[in-house]
Amino acid sequence: MKLYNYFRSSASFRVRIALALKGLPYDYLSVHLAKGDHKKPEFAGLAAAGLVPLLELEDGTRLDQSLAIMEYLNETHPAPALLPADALGRARVRALAQSIACEIHPLNNLRVLKYLVKEMGQTEEAKNAWYVYWCRAGLEAFERQLAALPVSVQGKYCYGDAPTLADCCLVPQIFNAQRFDTPLAGLPRTMAAFEQCMQHSAFIAAGPKNCPDFEA
Repeated sequence: MKLYNYFRSSASFRVRIALALKGLPYDYLSVHLAKGDHKKPEFAGLAAAGLVPLLELEDGTRLDQSLAIMEYLNETHPAPALLPADALGRARVRALAQSIACEIHPLNNLRVLKYLVKEMGQTEEAKNAWYVYWCRAGLEAFERQLAALPVSVQGKYCYGDAPTLADCCLVPQIFNAQRFDTPLAGLPRTMAAFEQCMQHSAFIAAGPKNCPDFEA
């Protein structure tokens, strides 16, 4: 498989974690978003939406959207499972994952932040304040979701004692939150899950610093 991605893209990071958890090898192909590589014809011709991550399968089939890619990987490589065995559990984990991928991330991804500065004329300080506000608000909601889970599934990770799609989404979001100096105090369950993930070899291996295109 080939993964077109960018070291700082949280959506790409999610998929790298899932691939690492599954123990699946892939070729790392860098698409440097900050340099506009995603707009170049050679990538635009591959990705209809012009976004990363893009996973190319062995037969040339291409998949986009991180959540869809991770669900595909989970269905085609069931172990270790990234979703619970029961329907209610799967719904709860998907809700946690989507709270990050569909609520926090869209407001704070690179193209939105660039638009705030270039088209809306906002200062860097205003842009960063926007990021911190929406990231913190989303993480507080995530914390409430974790607290509302049944005690029987409150474990070491976001849901139970094994990583799920929720953890794959949480870790990249916390990485970005830290990069923008977002306050993370008062989120005990969220940060406990993050710290647990960061003791797992798959999450470490998938991290930005271990990417071939990493830039400090």
